[in-house]
Amino acid sequence: MSRQPTTSSAALEADLDTDLDADVIVVGAGPVGLLLGVELRTGGARVTVLEQLAEPTTESRASTLHARTMELLDERGLLDQLGPPPPGGTGHFGGIPLDLTVADPAHPHAGQWKAPQTRIEAVLHRRAVALGAEVWRGHRVTGLAERPGCVEVEAVGPDRVPLRLRAAFVVGCDGEKSTVRRLAGFDFPGADATKELLRADVADIDIPGRRFERHPHGLAIAARGPDGTTRVMVHEYGSTPRHRSGEPDFAEVAAAWWRVTGEDIGHGAPVWVNAFGNARRQVTEYRRGRVLLAGDAAHVQLPVGGQALNLGLQDAADLGRRLAAQFGDRPDEALLDGYHATRHPAGQRALNNIEAQAQLLLGGPEVDALRAVFAELLRLGPVPRHLAAMISGLENPYPARPHAPARQHIITTATTHRRTTMGTLTGKTALVTGSTRGIGRATAVRLAREGALVAVHGSSSREAADEVVASIEKDGGRAFAIQAELGITGGVHELFLALEQGLKERTGATDLHILVNNAGVMGGVAPEDVTPEQFDRLYAVNAKAPFFILQRALGNMPDGSRIINISSGLTRFANPQEVAYAMTKGAIDQLTLHFAKHLGPRNITVNSVGPGITNNGTPVFDIPEAAAQMAALSAFNRVGETDDVAAVVAFLAGDDARWITGSYLDASGGTLLGG
Repeated sequence: MSRQPTTSSAALEADLDTDLDADVIVVGAGPVGLLLGVELRTGGARVTVLEQLAEPTTESRASTLHARTMELLDERGLLDQLGPPPPGGTGHFGGIPLDLTVADPAHPHAGQWKAPQTRIEAVLHRRAVALGAEVWRGHRVTGLAERPGCVEVEAVGPDRVPLRLRAAFVVGCDGEKSTVRRLAGFDFPGADATKELLRADVADIDIPGRRFERHPHGLAIAARGPDGTTRVMVHEYGSTPRHRSGEPDFAEVAAAWWRVTGEDIGHGAPVWVNAFGNARRQVTEYRRGRVLLAGDAAHVQLPVGGQALNLGLQDAADLGRRLAAQFGDRPDEALLDGYHATRHPAGQRALNNIEAQAQLLLGGPEVDALRAVFAELLRLGPVPRHLAAMISGLENPYPARPHAPARQHIITTATTHRRTTMGTLTGKTALVTGSTRGIGRATAVRLAREGALVAVHGSSSREAADEVVASIEKDGGRAFAIQAELGITGGVHELFLALEQGLKERTGATDLHILVNNAGVMGGVAPEDVTPEQFDRLYAVNAKAPFFILQRALGNMPDGSRIINISSGLTRFANPQEVAYAMTKGAIDQLTLHFAKHLGPRNITVNSVGPGITNNGTPVFDIPEAAAQMAALSAFNRVGETDDVAAVVAFLAGDDARWITGSYLDASGGTLLGG
């Protein structure tokens, strides 16, 4: 019996008229393909995994797990089955020591951890099969064709008899020489390797341990494993990759080791030998119709510091929830398209930092000065935190599981039982204008607490914005400061130059998911005393700037983003001293209404929030009599706090508010309710 998947788009030609052999065929039973199988089965999709090798590999090409991957495995209850993994010691950047725990010292999995790839594959295989995934070994894919409503896969099994399978989707997790990538015609631009490391696991040798030891003629690394074998890696400065029909033989590795270190390891017994280089390639799209790629099938890079394995596992975790959702009650093609939008920048970011590490690690004496300067930079607090977060994957969006609660993800460590709540906005980016004080500051802090990377904007004081950022980072959030004066010619352009630069540096892209138009100026002038200059200033900052900020932001905002405009309760009740100000906020409400209609086809929500009397820190709120008079205007008999309004904004910024748009949300605490 087979069931037919449904999708939300005619572009996927979902009117299937034939049974399928599986909902998803995954090609490749390495760690990436097996984790994807686990995710898909957890989400209810029928999965067949095709693997060319008849038996699992005995080669542990990778063994390092980083904090983000540990989170993902912990969430799935897999860490105990992995050992749990022991700590992996200090990390590095291009061979220069880097303590990865500084990325987030409070993180339950801060640092790096050791788990051989063979063990990871065994654990994931056992889980995938227990969940009902079919894993077919000894099956080599030979053909691939997308048909209306499905993909046909041709393969040859262990008995050399060809077979043909049909599935709604096919995912290539078949490594850097991916057959799926080639057959589906993915573009794979980049550069071939210019430098090479020889690597071998060797038994029966006894040599000193070496960690990125630089010699006059090359680089040497040696580490003895728990089984008594020693992994050696060697690079000769100035050497280029050799053209071989297969892997190098052990004699070549031993000769290079002798030339670099002067040690003879030729008498050892090689368990495994290979060579790898700094090739750098990435597909231009992670999805083509019903065919998708993950792991090294989508990106090839120097396997330094374990990033390749971690990047691939994070690809699988992100894709799994999106793909499984296509077979549920609410299939969403836009959700599936989000896989490329999320993982392509993450892959590009990793490839860039790995190439930088390759130059530092494999360069000869010509990079010594650069290494010295880099070592100095790594002693400056923000630099190691930034690089450690990048390597650990903590700056990338956290993929939710298909069945995970919508509002949070709970991660529990087996060793400390520490519980960490992942925010509802983890992986999102936000701009809050006018966020150095009052409601804007409270909103920036709240969005960061929910996991967003927040651009904190100040109009006149960069120092004030820096202070808010420091406060957010002290509490474990992520933020950066930008400065631009609004209401003047070129102000919006200046704002977005700084915003895009900050986003690019931290995420590798310029996507903006949440815009909060908060910046504004008050009037406080009797109607008869308002001058044309004051009126123009109010409109320039409070109405004109938000319009053009919103207009400019649309080029950065993916479908499904959120726009929240801060209006005012003064559009609902009268205060003649603020008539001009209230008029500008009335314009904000119209901005909200009309753009909500305009952006509905993109699933972008646009709403406005109307605060009432809110304690923004001005001296009047410290006068008991005045505070009591203001509190009496609220149904709750108290003055509003900035956190009260920030909580409403955070709700509108999250997924739970996806069905609200074009609305004015009264956040005045019932000011003058019924009056």
